[in-house]
Amino acid sequence: MTKISYADFNDFEILKEHDKHVSESELKRTIDLKRVLVMYQSGEFIGWLRFGMFWDNIPFMNMLYILDGQRRKGYGGKLVKFWEGEMIKQGYRRALTSTQSDEQAQFFYRKMGYSDCGALLLPGETLEIFFVKDLRG
Repeated sequence: MTKISYADFNDFEILKEHDKHVSESELKRTIDLKRVLVMYQSGEFIGWLRFGMFWDNIPFMNMLYILDGQRRKGYGGKLVKFWEGEMIKQGYRRALTSTQSDEQAQFFYRKMGYSDCGALLLPGETLEIFFVKDLRG
């Protein structure tokens, strides 16, 4: 049975172990703000989705991660759909995310209904592609 919920203090250690893209203090802050979703399958940790707010009013998916061995089973899509539903409930009309141009995630986001809406190229970095989705359908 798949369970998706907002992360709480009980999820902190497993998130800290796997999410190397954020400091411990920021992880604690995002958990407190209810900006991290966790997914479990039959009690086993599968992955997480962490988000913030772009311009303080557009949900921005910062991190979607499904653990190795659990990918290509539909978990990522379920987690994104759950998050989008939560954002709709909170009154948001659109959502944003991004990924590097050399990552396969760009194809996943397009399949999930996200459209390219720009890019950012920082010195010494790979091109970051930005995506937007109208949550109203």
